[in-house]
Amino acid sequence: MTSISFYTHAPDKLSIARQLVAKAWGQKLNVLIYAPDETVAANIDRLLWTQPALSFIPHCRDNSPLAASTPVIIGERADTLPSADVLINLGSEPPPVFSRFERLVEIVTEDENDVLQGRQRYRFYKDRGYELLSHDLRNRGQ
Repeated sequence: MTSISFYTHAPDKLSIARQLVAKAWGQKLNVLIYAPDETVAANIDRLLWTQPALSFIPHCRDNSPLAASTPVIIGERADTLPSADVLINLGSEPPPVFSRFERLVEIVTEDENDVLQGRQRYRFYKDRGYELLSHDLRNRGQ
């Protein structure tokens, strides 16, 4: 069954996503960053190219011909990954086919609308019997 982790009180959703992608990539895991909004997809793409300044995480968009051989994919097509390790949801709804991934990561900021959407996703997964882990980022010292 998919392991689902919520990272709450995130100061910046994309920055936390980038950190989690870097950690997963360092563990040689394949990652899909689910970003159904084109602006969000472009912003996380840019962030992976530029942060931190002296590192690079190999990634591409889900419509790239290199998607099948790239460890980090950005987009909304879950079928672009040859194996399904980590799915990071940057959308407001539960991603389709999330259950084919070993791990799903949800990031929730302190924005009131984002908290409401995060609670709805939490209930969605809980109602379906998934075990949920929560990580409160308030005391992380960022």
